[in-house]
Amino acid sequence: MDDSSSSQDKPSLLERLTALLAREPEDRDQLFAFLRAAHERELFDADAFSIIEGALQMSDMRACDIMVARARMHVLHIDDSVNAIVAFAAKSGHSRFPVIGGDKDDVMGILLAKDLLRFFAGQEFRLREMLRPAMFIPESKPLNVLLREFRLSRNHMAIVVDEYGGVAGFVTIEDVLEQIVGEIEDEYDIDKGNEDDGDIVAGYAGHFRVKATVSIGNFNEAFGTAFSNEEAETVAGLLIRHFGRLPRRGETVVINNWRFRVLRADSRRIYTLLVERALDTGFGASDA
Repeated sequence: MDDSSSSQDKPSLLERLTALLAREPEDRDQLFAFLRAAHERELFDADAFSIIEGALQMSDMRACDIMVARARMHVLHIDDSVNAIVAFAAKSGHSRFPVIGGDKDDVMGILLAKDLLRFFAGQEFRLREMLRPAMFIPESKPLNVLLREFRLSRNHMAIVVDEYGGVAGFVTIEDVLEQIVGEIEDEYDIDKGNEDDGDIVAGYAGHFRVKATVSIGNFNEAFGTAFSNEEAETVAGLLIRHFGRLPRRGETVVINNWRFRVLRADSRRIYTLLVERALDTGFGASDA
C-alpha cells in the first residue's frame, strides 16, 4: 500500500473529535472533560459551561456546605413587639425570618415580611397566628434533593439541624440556586448598578463587591490591610494561594480577619468577590 492510500485511510481531526464525543463518558471526570472540550471549541459560552458545571457539582454538596451557620443567624423572638419586628424587617430588607421561643433550637415558625402588611392595614397583630410552618432538614441533605423538596413544598427556607436535633443554621432556595447560576445579588445584597461601576463597590451591611483583578496594593489601600504582594499581585492570586487551587463559586475563606466569598468564577478564573470583616454578622435571612 502506498503512502497516498495510507494517508487517505487516516481519520481527519474532525472525525477523531466526533468519535471522541460520541463515546459515552465512563465517569464524572470524563464527562467534565468532554464538556470542557466542547466549551473550548466554543460550542457554548463560559456562562453556559459554568451553569452546567454547577448543576452537576450540586449533587455532591450538602446543606451544611452552604447554610448560614447558627452563630450568624439573626432571628425574631415570639415575644418581640410589633414595632421591634417592623423596625428589624425594614432595616434588614429580607423577606423571611425564623421566629424562636426560648433559644435558637426552639424555632416556632417562619414570619414572612409581607404578612406585616396586615398590621399596617389596621388588623390586630398576632405573631403566633401569622407564622408559617418551618421546614427542618438534616445537615447531610444533598442540594439536588433539597431543591426538589423546595419546589414540591413551595418553601423558600429550611432550618438545618444537626445529629442531636439542635439548630445548625438555615438555607434558602436562593442559596441552592446560586450554586448553579452564581450569586443572585439584589439591592440588599449589594448596592450596585453594574460590573462597570468600579473595582470596589460598597454594599449592604458592611459588604463590598470586589473585582478579583484588583491589585493587592489597591486592596490594602482601600481596606487598611497589609496583605503581602510578594507571592500574588491580585486578590484572585491571594485566594488561589490560600486555597491551593482555583476556588469554586460560593466558596469562602477567612484571611487575616477578612472573609472572602467567591461570587462569580468559572473553570479558569475568578471574577468577583464579596468581602466583609470576619467578625461582622449582618442581618437575618437571605432573601428568597
